[in-house]
Amino acid sequence: MKRVLLYILTFVLLCFMIPLIFTKRPETEKTAFEGQQNTNIIEEKQSSTNYGTIKLLHTETGEIEELPMNEYLYGVVSAEMPANYEIEALKAQAIVARTFSAYKVYKGSKHENADICDSSKCCQAWISKEKRFEKWNEEERESNWNKITTAVDETAGSIITYNGEPINAFFHSNSGGTTETANNVWGGNNYPYLQSVETIGEDGYTQYSSTVTLTKDELIQKLQAYYPEISINWDEENSIQILEYTESGRIKTIKFGNVNISGVEARKIFGLKSAKFNIETDENITFNVVGYGHGVGLSQTGADAMAKTGADAEQIINHYYTDIKIEKI
Repeated sequence: MKRVLLYILTFVLLCFMIPLIFTKRPETEKTAFEGQQNTNIIEEKQSSTNYGTIKLLHTETGEIEELPMNEYLYGVVSAEMPANYEIEALKAQAIVARTFSAYKVYKGSKHENADICDSSKCCQAWISKEKRFEKWNEEERESNWNKITTAVDETAGSIITYNGEPINAFFHSNSGGTTETANNVWGGNNYPYLQSVETIGEDGYTQYSSTVTLTKDELIQKLQAYYPEISINWDEENSIQILEYTESGRIKTIKFGNVNISGVEARKIFGLKSAKFNIETDENITFNVVGYGHGVGLSQTGADAMAKTGADAEQIINHYYTDIKIEKI
């Protein structure tokens, strides 16, 4: 009898234990495991990615040239930032340019068989040493080049990361006092490391302010190329009206007659240096513009202004990019 009872108890226990053994683990455990897997994937991809060379597409010729990363960056920094800027600003630019390049390599380029191109309208500018020398005064050539190569060499391997990945390191000429968030320029989701920050000292640079003046007919013609239905009654008090600003003080939405457009569109249509502007209307239309560029990420003039106050490259980068790390690759 005892033996029968023992068999029954064993059978019951097995009925309960077998489903538990083969049951799927809890979702929280799976999520934690998958999070660890994702971290490992990033680390593996980082370690297996070749950042030592860059395949550069020359847009004028279609030629693809493979260059060591530092040699490539000599051409980028000399094309993107004036050599008379402070050395710490040039170092910051070198780190940003290296990061931008690493991001393209890490994420995968849209250029077939190339990592990046030499056009600032698509990727970042690049110029050969020979062509760069042609644009500098003869007595400055060697000292300028040595300054740029020093900035690149002394930051060799340094990139900016967020959550272990290279960031999309945007930069521009002059923020007009405040940088812009990426989603206010290109839409979509914002980058957590590209937040709006204030910067000082930019008003001392020629890139800080500019004006564009158009006749009323010229303004309508430019708008008609994009909005054929445009109609402006100049007798109306608010024929042109700024409707909304971004957090950084740039134009978010502006009304021209019967059409509302974004500040980014207005910048493109009227050839403005920035989307931060005001408008004067009399016989002509005058755009008073502050800043130069899209305003996202590092401000080059802001970096130089910070360097003049004693800030080093790392401090400059941490000012313009939020919650990031500077790491070696």
